Amino acid sequence: MKIGAALVLLAIGAILRFAIATTETHGINVRVVGDILMVVGVVGLIIWLIVWAPWARSRRSPYPPPPPLDEEERTAAYRGDERYGRY
Repeated sequence: MKIGAALVLLAIGAILRFAIATTETHGINVRVVGDILMVVGVVGLIIWLIVWAPWARSRRSPYPPPPPLDEEERTAAYRGDERYGRY
């Protein structure tokens, strides 16, 4: 479960629990469904933070971006000059 899905479940669960005035519709208790969705969202968020967050931070490149091209390199790259190795 991604962090977005966990937050969506939390939001939907909170809406069902706190914002809807009807408490029961033909045997389904809306507040209980909201509680269940909020618990699933919190568990998903905790699992994401424990399992995926360390990997998400390590995806960033440790190397700085390359310097921008100067005017001569841009012109040569535009023309397809092979001296600079860029097309």
